[in-house]
Amino acid sequence: MSLHIIIDGYNMIRQSPSLSSLDRKDIRRGRDALLDLLASYKKTRSHRITVVFDGISDSVFSSEKEKIKGIEVRFSRRPDSADTVIKELASGYREKALVVSSDMDVVRFAEARGSATISSPLFENKIRAASCFDGAGTDKDEECERRSDTRKKGPGRRMSKRMRHNISKAGKL
Repeated sequence: MSLHIIIDGYNMIRQSPSLSSLDRKDIRRGRDALLDLLASYKKTRSHRITVVFDGISDSVFSSEKEKIKGIEVRFSRRPDSADTVIKELASGYREKALVVSSDMDVVRFAEARGSATISSPLFENKIRAASCFDGAGTDKDEECERRSDTRKKGPGRRMSKRMRHNISKAGKL
């Protein structure tokens, strides 16, 4: 079963310290930085990725759906919001989808439709950590060593079925 990652674009940008600083300077720089991050992740994993942004009022984008750097990019049309588009995608893909958002309305809707969910900051940490294990000897070795702590933390009780399902999907990242 292939995984389709559906990302709430501006939610992820504004939840990330590094991406939000670029977004505050120029909204297009924030989007480009997110797409660069996702494109580098896509080189290591072959998951289908769709990023949904609010509005198409920006004249740079001629259509509501584009393919940029191997990432499907969608822009909602007025009066719909990105949340509406994400909910439609989650309804269509159901258990094949992993929805990335920190918006609780979107998260609850996606979970009700059978999709796995993950918060934007946690997803960013996972895709940055995936770059540590891609086999390339990069200059990030110290940063990767700090992240690769595999000691067990927390109590040993069994999580709920929904939480195990979300972790299973997130483990495929």
